Amino acid sequence: MANPADGSGDVLIEIHQVGNSVKATAVDVRTGVEVSIVGSPSAGEEMLKRTAVKKLQYVLRKRAESGGR
Repeated sequence: MANPADGSGDVLIEIHQVGNSVKATAVDVRTGVEVSIVGSPSAGEEMLKRTAVKKLQYVLRKRAESGGR
């Protein structure tokens, strides 16, 4: 999946059922930054993917603003 945050790389997404919840993990291929979210299975796979990518974009933006920490 393309990273819409800066258009420079790909995002890997992994989804796992964990009990009554679903964990979605998004990894920026270029930087190796990884984020996870946990949601309801009823939210749907696309919504979980979008939410994980948005969180990844947020984290990448914050890292860029703070000098890459």
